[in-house]
Amino acid sequence: MSAARSVTDASFEQDVLNSEKTILVDFWAEWCGPCRAVGPILDQIASEHADKIEIVKLNVDENPQTAAKYQITSIPAMKVYQGGEVVKTVIGAKPKPALEADLAAYLA
Repeated sequence: MSAARSVTDASFEQDVLNSEKTILVDFWAEWCGPCRAVGPILDQIASEHADKIEIVKLNVDENPQTAAKYQITSIPAMKVYQGGEVVKTVIGAKPKPALEADLAAYLA
């Protein structure tokens, strides 16, 4: 199983905005309990749908510029990017079936 890799303010443009793949960015923080709960679920989705979507994590405490740019005010927040644009936003920790339903258009 491949765990989601981390991106930073410095690598965000290259890793996410310039990617040709569909990317889900998990905006999270170490102190956030719901973030820690949703992390393993996202790792499962990443490994099961690796051919369709790439999942990366951005720690909002360590990377405040990107979090501010995308107006992340509550976490966990997940944003799906295609062609450098946000195409979907999911706020809050959810069980795997609910997350997969939210992301169905990108996993099919």
